Amino acid sequence: MRNFHVAIIGSGVVGSAIAWELSKYKISVVVFEKGSDVCSGASKANSGVIHSGINSPNNSLKAKFCVDGNKMFQSLSDELNIPLRWIGKYVIAKTQDEIKKLQELENVGKRNKVPGLKIHTGSEVNKKETNVDCEAALWVPTAGITLPYQFNIALAENAAINNVNFFLETEVIDLKKKDENFIITTNKGEFQSNIVVNSTGVNCGKIVEMVEEPNFNIYPCRGEYLVLDKNYSSLVNSMIYQVPQSDMGVLGIHITPTIEGNILLGPSAEFIDDSNDKRNTKDMMNRLIKEAKVILPSLPDDAIINAYSGIRCKISPPEKGGWADYRIEESKKTPDLLNLLGIESPGLTAAPAIAQHITEIISKKIEIIKKSNHKIRRFPNKRFAEMSIIEQSELISKDPRWGRIICRCENITEAEVIQALSNPLNSRTIASVKYRCRAGMGRCQGGFCTQHIVRIMQQYFDINIKDIKLKSPKSNLFYRENKRLRK
Repeated sequence: MRNFHVAIIGSGVVGSAIAWELSKYKISVVVFEKGSDVCSGASKANSGVIHSGINSPNNSLKAKFCVDGNKMFQSLSDELNIPLRWIGKYVIAKTQDEIKKLQELENVGKRNKVPGLKIHTGSEVNKKETNVDCEAALWVPTAGITLPYQFNIALAENAAINNVNFFLETEVIDLKKKDENFIITTNKGEFQSNIVVNSTGVNCGKIVEMVEEPNFNIYPCRGEYLVLDKNYSSLVNSMIYQVPQSDMGVLGIHITPTIEGNILLGPSAEFIDDSNDKRNTKDMMNRLIKEAKVILPSLPDDAIINAYSGIRCKISPPEKGGWADYRIEESKKTPDLLNLLGIESPGLTAAPAIAQHITEIISKKIEIIKKSNHKIRRFPNKRFAEMSIIEQSELISKDPRWGRIICRCENITEAEVIQALSNPLNSRTIASVKYRCRAGMGRCQGGFCTQHIVRIMQQYFDINIKDIKLKSPKSNLFYRENKRLRK
């Protein structure tokens, strides 16, 4: 049985941020993730928005960690070389009643100490956003965008090179407190830890149930998104939000540019019974397009190239408005079990601040001493397609694999795919390539490059073709060889 000081269950953006923060200290840390890679749940299925803190009630944990996390993102981006753009957002109003709500949002934001807020007239907005029609809008300059999956991966991989142990495809199936330690039973054996951090998102209740009766319920809420082709990237320059719906505890559909040039429409908000139901439905897709056209009338019908969904972890039911504050607390019945409950938007923004808070709690339980040899692994400055001809030629002269294009839509090379598969977490799925170098994210959505990624997995990593997976433990691409035709 392997022993650790801290065990983190779940490696979404919050769990990985905690792992990264703890990796700076001389303690043993393990992370259990049931998926085949980190960022396999809600953390990759969001819009990548760095929120400012105008939507969360004053004095709430959501407001505190959102505002604090927002202030931390620039230094984290500089440190890890994660893309970050402060493009700002407009919250638009189309009626006088909605303008009053803008004023309420502005007041909430100012009390949360969000700087630079200002209500603009519709004509002022139209000077910057020519395709957006509104009566007025609240301008929020401290809102930004990042790549949510790359940020999550960077945190985890940096934690890994600093001796945090990541166990992928490892599901916690039982948890018991024995004396001063936890016995953690997984599908890959038993482990022991002094402290357990429950950062499992929508599954947080299942972990609590293993040791005690939960005093909360989980209400899964599915959010669907549509992805526009890069050819339509000029439709908006900033994020465009509607005045939030007061009855759902969500921000409603918004239009969000991405770092990579696509635009996202969504998310929807649909309370569901099955937390694993990540379907995209035709009815919801049509509804998203219809609602997006209210904001952006010039939106073409044929601009969509993909759709995806994620599950929000809500601890308040729809009949009560759907909004609840974060619960970040040590169990009163089970000492040393730290539960992160109801962590939904703005969870990405709040993650760095939550990680520091959890580290402070742990520091009061066990002695933690800063490392003197903490390492930083920065993401590459440029992709091959972004380099100059001279830079590209130099790479190809050293290694011809830089000159072999694997993904034609995104111009990703064989060398980049190999780098992606050589990650410190040893995650080797089609999705782990996709989220590290974008192979498969273009217009054909992997129609061309998948076969070449499969070849690279076999050729350079000796992966049996039957073991190649799309994105999760049971998503094998191949099960058996077809019968060969006899002549």
